[in-house]
Amino acid sequence: MMNKRFNRFIQLFDEDLRLLLGISFGIFLFILFFQPFPIERFDFNDLLLFVAGFGAIVFLFMFLVRLVFPWVGNNQGNDNNKSFISTYLGGFIIVALSSVAFAFYLRYVGFVSLSFFVIFKVVLICLTPPVALRLYDLNKELKQQNESLMSAKKTIQNQVEKFEEDNLGKSIEFISENKSEILTLLVSDIAFIKSADNYVEVVYKSGDNLRKNLIRNTLKNIELQLKEYSNFIRCHRICVVNKHYIEKFSKNYNNHWITIRGYNEKIPVSRQYLLKVREAL
Repeated sequence: MMNKRFNRFIQLFDEDLRLLLGISFGIFLFILFFQPFPIERFDFNDLLLFVAGFGAIVFLFMFLVRLVFPWVGNNQGNDNNKSFISTYLGGFIIVALSSVAFAFYLRYVGFVSLSFFVIFKVVLICLTPPVALRLYDLNKELKQQNESLMSAKKTIQNQVEKFEEDNLGKSIEFISENKSEILTLLVSDIAFIKSADNYVEVVYKSGDNLRKNLIRNTLKNIELQLKEYSNFIRCHRICVVNKHYIEKFSKNYNNHWITIRGYNEKIPVSRQYLLKVREAL
């Protein structure tokens, strides 16, 4: 059990070490170059050591709040999830402890006189670490949510593809209005269906070529038959196409059309169905 707890601590340490060091180093560079406090009395080497102390203070309190406290709380059986309260309470603790430590460090190590303006700058600088940590956590949460959504999307896509594959193996009967003619085709063989006055023109794959067949019926009735098959989309008031046969989507000024594999004529796309066609492609 003890080894498991220690391994958890090492895992937390590995995940956040570079982050904590980066923030501490940023504080060090900011104070070194901008010198917000009157520390001119130090020579260069002493100045480096003195300024490094600010980075060490920030690192210490971030280390305690970010790693040690959650690890201890987890060992005691507490929930280690980062709730709204724990996140902002941790940030407040870092600001408060760092500000007090900075003030004592400036006064008793740097011999800097503490004024309201100096304390104000101390608090502003100490606000940087919790803000940086919060932004890092938000970015991490967004990445995890994005990965989760991508995984869910992939799962749904696989389910849709499997559903479509199952449906493509089915056959469908097109019956004329007077029931004198029946055309039975595999769903996967139907390229598109086009309205032709009182008839519908069914274009389907036969061998390596596309063939046509006229049936006396309305496109509305045919579309109702195809409703359960998601691979068929309406692209125009006179045409329903199988998206698996779409080779290319083209546009010219205000006109849009699609090209069907193995078929020379252009299939028009109206504005009403333009979005659906684009989504399908």
